[in-house]
Amino acid sequence: MAEVTAAMVRELREITGLGMMECKKALVETNGDLKSAEDLLRVKSGAKANKAAARVAAEGVIGAYVSADGKIAALVEVNCETDFVAKNADFLDFASKLAKLVAKHDPADVPAISALSLDGGTVEAKRQSLVQKIGENLSIRRFHRLQTEAKLAQYLHGVKIGVLVEFEGQDEVGKDLAMHIAFAKPQFLSRDRVAPALIAREREVLVARARESGKPADIAEKMVEGGLNKFLGEITLLGQSFIKDDKLTVEKMLAAKHAKLISYRFFVVGEGIEKKSSDFAAEVAAQAKAAAG
Repeated sequence: MAEVTAAMVRELREITGLGMMECKKALVETNGDLKSAEDLLRVKSGAKANKAAARVAAEGVIGAYVSADGKIAALVEVNCETDFVAKNADFLDFASKLAKLVAKHDPADVPAISALSLDGGTVEAKRQSLVQKIGENLSIRRFHRLQTEAKLAQYLHGVKIGVLVEFEGQDEVGKDLAMHIAFAKPQFLSRDRVAPALIAREREVLVARARESGKPADIAEKMVEGGLNKFLGEITLLGQSFIKDDKLTVEKMLAAKHAKLISYRFFVVGEGIEKKSSDFAAEVAAQAKAAAG
């Protein structure tokens, strides 16, 4: 058997981008043949990617881009399995490039993004390459593109929250709105956008609470209306207290600045994805039981 040296392992790592132990094992299995070891790792990495695709990718980053003229912007959420990989430079670069591609090409859906050209191949080829290199499932989850004749503002809170705002007014207003949205995460723009069923459900809760209070009917009715107004103020952007001046609602702030909010969109990494949790102690116990049996 040929000797597997540290230099050989290092060379194979540089070619494949895979871990030291994986490279060493491949070289041992192929009797030190670098080309055969590379082919073996490609096969094994492909299998690893297929297996990874079944795992939940609930971590990740938001990629963002605004064109030089400030008229086109995009957000892209790209998911991975662990927060550690979310800090990987190659992964971050991938997300950033995807946002720029979305802004430039206006794809219809995620499969359309995957077919776009990137780094001499397709986006999908690049994703598969990163899966093989990093060893985790990576997925493009969603994107949003805005194009306007008005103004656009963008805000990234770290890499976990991304906001786009379409507005009219001073640049400072757009920046303030984007930061406010990242902090307050409004569910709706205004009261007229709130689903009637949601309002009805909240009213039922407030009516039941008012009955429990034992207050006279007229006071109970005021409690319900007051509670409903508070609820709608908390979940609508225009009704929320402005983060930089809680004496003003966002709506009043816009009026004072002679500005107008046209639309907004924000992404929070992993929002709505069910994260699988495991009981480590239970897993160990189960494995011990299986071994004993």
